[in-house]
Amino acid sequence: MPKNFDFLMPSVNFFGAGVIEKIGDRAKMLNMKKPLVVTDTFLEGVENGPVKQTLASLEAASVDYAIYNGVEPNPKVRNIKAAKEIYEANNCDSIITVGGGSAHDTGKGTGIILTNGGDITKLAGIETLRNALPPLIAVNTTAGTGSELTRHCVITNEETHLKFVVVSWRNIPLVSFNDPMLMLDVPASLTAATGMDAFVQAIEPYVSTNRNGITDGQCLQAIKLIEGSLREAVANGHNVQARTDMVEAEMLAGMAFNNADLGYVHAMAHQLGGQYDAPHGVCCALLLPVVEKFNIVSNPQRFAELAEAMGENIDGLSTRDAAELSIKAMRQMAKDVGIPSSIKAIGAKPEDFELMAENALKDGNAFSNPRKGTKEDIVRLFQEAYDQE
Repeated sequence: MPKNFDFLMPSVNFFGAGVIEKIGDRAKMLNMKKPLVVTDTFLEGVENGPVKQTLASLEAASVDYAIYNGVEPNPKVRNIKAAKEIYEANNCDSIITVGGGSAHDTGKGTGIILTNGGDITKLAGIETLRNALPPLIAVNTTAGTGSELTRHCVITNEETHLKFVVVSWRNIPLVSFNDPMLMLDVPASLTAATGMDAFVQAIEPYVSTNRNGITDGQCLQAIKLIEGSLREAVANGHNVQARTDMVEAEMLAGMAFNNADLGYVHAMAHQLGGQYDAPHGVCCALLLPVVEKFNIVSNPQRFAELAEAMGENIDGLSTRDAAELSIKAMRQMAKDVGIPSSIKAIGAKPEDFELMAENALKDGNAFSNPRKGTKEDIVRLFQEAYDQE
C-alpha cells in the first residue's frame, strides 16, 4: 500500500432525489454558453426522462444547447467523431453527458479529440493528454460504471475490435449529478449488468497493488451497500431506497477505482466487450469469480475481509477457507441477479483467447492486478470462464 498517493474526483458532486434541477444553474456558473448534450436516442425520447429534465433545466437558466444522440453501447471511434462534427457545426463550448458509462465515455472521447488531436487511438494509455478538455458535466442515469466520476475514457476501435482506455486526470468531469429518481425505470437486465460492474469496481481496488486507506473504506462500504440493495433493485426498480443505496455504492466504487485502479477482470472484460460488442457489466460479472480465485494467493487476508463484507460467516475458519467464501459470494450475487454462467452466452470463441490474452496484458488495468500472470495464465482464465456452468 503506497504511503504517498493522490486522490482524484470531480470538484462538485450532486447526489439525491431532485438534484437534476440544478444542472442549468451549474452550467451557468461554469459559463457554459452552448453545451453539446451527449446522449442516446432512447433516453432523448423518454417523456419527462433524464434528457428532457436536463434540457428543461438548461432552458430555465437560459443556457442554449445542441444535441448529439448517437451514443452506442461500447462507444466507438465513429461516435466521438460524429459528436465532434456536431459540436463544431453548432459552435459549442462545453459538453454535458446524459446517460450511463457509454454516454460519459462518448463525451470524454469527444472532448479528447477536440483538444488533443483527432486520432484517439494514439492517445491510449495513462496521462497521455497534454491539453484540457472542454468543460464537462456528467448526468448519470445508471448505478454502475462510475464514469461520471473517473479519469477513464473507454472507447472501442470498430476496425480492430479492440477496446482501449485513455486514463487522465483531464477526463474527470467538473461536476457530476447522481439522481436516483432518474433510475427507477431502468430495466432489470441493465440494472443487474451495471450493478455488477459497480460490484466488481468495489472488489478490484480492494485487492489492487495501488490501494490505500481511503479507497479501502470506500470499497468495503460500497460492497456492503450492493449486498443489501442490488438484488432488491433488480427485483423492483421502483424501490427508491434500493436505488438510492446503489447510487451511493457506485459513487464510492467509482471514487475508489479512480484512485486505486482495477485489475485483470476489467483488462479481460475490455477484450470481450471489444471483440463481441457485449455489455461491459456482464463481461465483468462473468470473469469476476474466475479471476479473483486466481488472485487469492496474492493476499488471502484481503479476500477473507471481502467475504466478511459480503455477509459470509467466517468465524472459526482459516484465512484461506474464509477467502474462498468470497468467491462463493461473488458467484451467488451474479446468479441472483440473472447473469449467465459462461462467456459462451456473449458469443465468446476459444480461438480468440490468445489474441485477447495478449491485449489484456497490455490494458492499463492489468498493471495493478495483485497477481502477475502470463499470457498462458490469461488464456486459461478465459477458458475457465468459458467452461463454467
